[in-house]
Amino acid sequence: MFNLTTETTMADTGRSLFNNGLMELKGSLQNLIDRDISAIKAKGNGWVAGINEMIGSRTQKWSVEVQNADVMESQSKIWDFLLDYYFRFEMTGWEHLPEAPSMLVGVHSGTWLTMDAWTLCAQWWRRFRGRRTLHGTAHDVLMALPGLGDYFRAVGVIPAKRESVSAAFAAGHDVVLWPGGEVDAMRSWTKRHKVVLGGRKGFIRQAIRSGVPIVPVATFGGHNTVIVLSECRMLAKLLGLKKLLRCDIAPLILGFPFGITLEAFPMHIPLPAKIRTEILEPVAIDKDPDRENDKAYVDKKYKEVERRIQEGVNRLAGQKKSSFFNINNSLSTAN
Repeated sequence: MFNLTTETTMADTGRSLFNNGLMELKGSLQNLIDRDISAIKAKGNGWVAGINEMIGSRTQKWSVEVQNADVMESQSKIWDFLLDYYFRFEMTGWEHLPEAPSMLVGVHSGTWLTMDAWTLCAQWWRRFRGRRTLHGTAHDVLMALPGLGDYFRAVGVIPAKRESVSAAFAAGHDVVLWPGGEVDAMRSWTKRHKVVLGGRKGFIRQAIRSGVPIVPVATFGGHNTVIVLSECRMLAKLLGLKKLLRCDIAPLILGFPFGITLEAFPMHIPLPAKIRTEILEPVAIDKDPDRENDKAYVDKKYKEVERRIQEGVNRLAGQKKSSFFNINNSLSTAN
């Protein structure tokens, strides 16, 4: 049992770790601007076209090699601290994970810094230590950032694209997908109990093509690492973020250390919210390639995965003291 002083010291240490990472990220963003602004101007195609071309070219750099063991081990002590003390992370349901390569599918929260996703991947490494490779997937903008994109590739993250995901399964690896993408990660705090897959059913077709089972994953608590006050969809449209950053949302957040902020890029240090994650029973997928074009079948499996995850989230949300604020969320669990 830790006393208040110990817990405060640990929280301060965690904030310091995140703050250092945030400063490095800011430096990377500045380097991106300084290094590429002249190249974008030289092309003469306009800012939007230039940035999109740059993002597109950088997301082509991916690999399905195993994670860099030196990088994974060098950061393991930091992640052990974050998992055990900062996020008090709990992950259950390992008995549901098939022995064969699988497609894990879930939801995530926290805008650009989805700690529920990162903690899942960190716990996977801690459990398997490279004996079983899991590839996380990321938004194009994050994969394109200098420094951060290089780090993602070192720890096995790949773009959420057909080519990279297919290659990962062909290599005998597992892949975790968050189909809802930014509309899921940036959903408002009032929607924290709602599973948002965004109507994106490509993951069902991918599972059919690759002949892998789908393993739903439920998680709860990541939404408390930063509070999304509003999705500001109209503002995002006015700012042209769909064309510029491939994002329909300009989240207005309440976070540390800047308070209320419009977060177009990562600008917060995640709060030490408790995160719970559960691996659910697999959803069997027909390996008949013709099923890929069977709309009724794809819709049916999509709804089954969505239902399974929602049931899991409801169950996790109903547990006492599941958030940083020690609120019994069972009173507001989605029906």
